[in-house]
Amino acid sequence: MRPHTTAAVIDRFNYAFVHHEPDALDDLVGEDCVMEAIQPAPDGDRYEGREACLAFWRVLAADRTTQFQPEDVAVAGDRATIRWRYRFGDGPTDSVRGVNLMRVEDGLIVEAFGYSKTAGEVPLATDSDADT
Repeated sequence: MRPHTTAAVIDRFNYAFVHHEPDALDDLVGEDCVMEAIQPAPDGDRYEGREACLAFWRVLAADRTTQFQPEDVAVAGDRATIRWRYRFGDGPTDSVRGVNLMRVEDGLIVEAFGYSKTAGEVPLATDSDADT
């Protein structure tokens, strides 16, 4: 059953990344979803449509070599702000902090814009990484 409130949708979205369960994303993305990734600078790659956004997020959620940690989630109506940390290694500099600005409509994510504090490229999972 698909969640309907913004808070429930965002909780399930975060759950998919924290627990590396990409299938949890399937019911959460709207047909006209627009997502902008944190890189490459300055604007990040833009993904348009359910399939493109879902494909990007599924690979990221499946990557068990990384760790996504929501630090704070604020919901106001159809909008949500997720402040997070993304770890991609064990070293003290092997993480990046950022924020996603999300919009939910009729129980589906329709906008997701990611921004991060980073001086360079962040190693993100690729399709081949998710298979390992």
